[in-house]
Amino acid sequence: MAEQHEHTHDHEHDHEDAEAAPVKVIGEEPDLSKGTARPITVVGNPVLHRECRVVTAFDGELAALIDDMFQSMYAASGVGLAANQIGVDAKVFVYDCPDDENVRHIGHVINPVLEDLPVDRRTLDDGNEGCLSVPTAYAELARPDYAVVTGQDKDGNPIRVEGTGFFARCLQHETDHLNGYLYIDRLSKRDRKDALRQMAEGTPTYATVPNA
Repeated sequence: MAEQHEHTHDHEHDHEDAEAAPVKVIGEEPDLSKGTARPITVVGNPVLHRECRVVTAFDGELAALIDDMFQSMYAASGVGLAANQIGVDAKVFVYDCPDDENVRHIGHVINPVLEDLPVDRRTLDDGNEGCLSVPTAYAELARPDYAVVTGQDKDGNPIRVEGTGFFARCLQHETDHLNGYLYIDRLSKRDRKDALRQMAEGTPTYATVPNA
């Protein structure tokens, strides 16, 4: 998932704000001495439009994939990344994403499943959404402002990740990816067309995989 649109214009100012008010971090920062950034697949690439395979081997190859995914996400200035966004058919996503209280969440989820929300937690948020696989495009999309994802960590242990606000949007966005859906698939035909127009008119700031 791409950064919030309104926060992409002034990274230096954001850095100063972060220094003035230390951000609480939930999770562990990845070891950036490992992994290699890979180019990002974009809308139209078949790997983005089908459900990914369930991960069954929790081994060094999976750990190396997660290292590459963090590197790829940071290289593209994203806040979340699914495996199929670097061309890998596997149910894995990584994230380094703030919530609306400026808490920074870092981690990964294997084989994620979104929990059904109780009725009293289904409050919709009409926030802006963007995607590294639909570069330079943004659109408003109503999603619940609370989300819970269950799955496994890289060692196969069960995990549960809870998010609110922008982080809840991220958890839903990345799980959608692994089920073969882009956020633009949830838009009206008119808004989807507008997002694709924005993408066609823009120039990505990171390496992408050209569609054949």
